[in-house]
Amino acid sequence: PASLRGRFLEILTDIVLPVFAVIAAGYLATFSPAFDADVGGALAKFVFWFAIPVMLFHSLATKEMPSEIDLGYFAAYYGGVGTSFVLAIVLFRYLGHEELEFRILAAFGSIYGNTVLIGIPVILAALGERAGLPLFLLLSFHAVVFFSLVTFLVEGVARGHGKPLQVIGNALRGLATNPILIGLVGGVLWNWAGLSMPGVLDRFGDLMAGAALPCALFSVGASLRNYRLAGALRLSLAMVAVKMVLQPTLVAILAFGVFGVDPLWASVAVIAAAMPTGVNAYLFAVRYEQAQTETAAAMLLSTLLAVPVLTLILHWLT
Repeated sequence: PASLRGRFLEILTDIVLPVFAVIAAGYLATFSPAFDADVGGALAKFVFWFAIPVMLFHSLATKEMPSEIDLGYFAAYYGGVGTSFVLAIVLFRYLGHEELEFRILAAFGSIYGNTVLIGIPVILAALGERAGLPLFLLLSFHAVVFFSLVTFLVEGVARGHGKPLQVIGNALRGLATNPILIGLVGGVLWNWAGLSMPGVLDRFGDLMAGAALPCALFSVGASLRNYRLAGALRLSLAMVAVKMVLQPTLVAILAFGVFGVDPLWASVAVIAAAMPTGVNAYLFAVRYEQAQTETAAAMLLSTLLAVPVLTLILHWLT
């Protein structure tokens, strides 16, 4: 029907394309002699170490926290993601990859999304400021859960190195210095303490928040020149299918059908689950020297496919 087509085009032009136009601008800027080759990396450091942590702290410190948090929200998201992770490990075995360590890291590239640099701008643009609280609460556990899990599985299971508690402890120590996690936890503690936000800090938070999202998107685009669609495209396509089709589908079934999560919170979980592969999955692959090429290709391909995929998902949700 014409109304459905109109709504689809409205979502595409008003929400999705403006976000990805900034990513495209970042990519095109790398061809200009006015920009250094590492402009994406430098901008990403600003976003990761300053802009996003301040934005998260300011948002959570000044938002009204719900009296109760629906645990079904977390169960739906992490249940869907965890199931996708296990299925990906099994699937990659049938695609001819015997080594467990390789399959763990490829599966990580199939479930770990760019929930910060792309997820925050897309979700806030699509669902409004009300979506900030459920999204930021989700992010508060995101890195802790996945980084610890993958580190434990690779070091403690696939490689058999070290004691399990020691492996987990090392991962948690690394997370304790994560600026995004510090911003999240700091904002929640400030809120729970009932402290008021001084005017100068409030304005500072607004200014940093205004810089965070466009800089994040621009840095994603600028960094895309570092990756190529090469190597085992068959596996990379399978990784993208798990990331952008299977995972959001499972999360949607659990959120809407099984746990009956509030529609706004459920929508946040589904959109977050559909985000393209995040750069941290590639960094883990490089660190352990497994599935680097496949993860890089999956990250690039999923980012390119994010425009039609996210448009379809937003159309269905709204």
